[in-house]
Parts: sequence; structure tokens; C-alpha cells
Amino acid sequence: MKPDYKNWMPKGMVLSFAAGALAMAVAKRNPQAQIVGIDRWGKEYASFNKPLCERNALAEGVNNTAFQKGDATRLDFADETFDAVVSNYVYHNIPSDDRQTILLETLRTLKKGGNFAIHDIFSPEKYGDMQAFLRKLKSMGYEQAELIDTTNGKWISKSEASFMGLAGSALLIGIK
Repeated sequence: MKPDYKNWMPKGMVLSFAAGALAMAVAKRNPQAQIVGIDRWGKEYASFNKPLCERNALAEGVNNTAFQKGDATRLDFADETFDAVVSNYVYHNIPSDDRQTILLETLRTLKKGGNFAIHDIFSPEKYGDMQAFLRKLKSMGYEQAELIDTTNGKWISKSEASFMGLAGSALLIGIK
């Protein structure tokens, strides 16, 4: 069963990485869901913080969000807490030699049957062999896992992606 991400309407608890625009967009589109937006809010992004996210949610009329500081390498959530996990261009910014392990830490928090949609720069230099990672997820019992190229002209062209430093951009989607 392949998820329909154009009409995806997650219910229940949704974990959103980078607690800004993506968390708000998911919250607005899915008023029946409770979105938990996490971010590391540090000195390199000093103007972004929890109070700002909370003010933005209030200004947007979004009341199904909660924001908290978090570390994607060691999430402070129990296994299988969330019904869905979403992210947009976060993981490639995390200093690590093993981003696949960070992805597994994220997916650990996803309930069986839950959906995930993680958009990032999945270049071999940043992530290693993602086809092997997809096989690993399937061997771990994931119902579905695939990588969709987002530089194929449907979202942006390969030349635009290269110009903007987004070569290797793809959407990692699936069902646990």
C-alpha cells in the first residue's frame, strides 16, 4: 500500500523537525492532528526560538501545535510515540558521519503503521548508500520505503538544484 502524499491527512501525533513553517503548514492542513515541532534553537539561528514559534502559531490561528527544544541525534520521546514524522531540509545540517543512524533514531519514534516524509539532500557524500538504507528499512519490517528524486523537474530541475546547492534532494517516504 503506497501512501497518497498529495492528499495525506495524518491524524494523531505528528513529529515535525525544525519547528517553524513546516509544523505550521502541517497543523493548518491537519486540524485533527497534534503537531510537536522540535528544533535545536542555538546561537547560529539566534533569531529563531520557541517563543517566536508560539507567537507565529497564535498569529496564524493554529492551536494544535506544541514546540520544544530537541536534539535529532537523541530524541526525548519513547519508541512508537508518533503517528507521522515530517521534515524538510534538516538532517543534512546536523554534523554527523552517520546520518542514516539519525534517520533511524527519528523512525524509532514512529508507530507501526505510521507514515514518514523526510525531504533532504540525500547525496552519497552526506548519507552514504541510500538504496542500502531502503533495503535495511524493508528488512526491519517497514511496509514501504522509497526515495523520490525532487530534482527531476517536477519540483525543481537538476540545474536549479545544482545552482542552489540542493543536488541530491529527494523525499524519503514510507510506512513503518
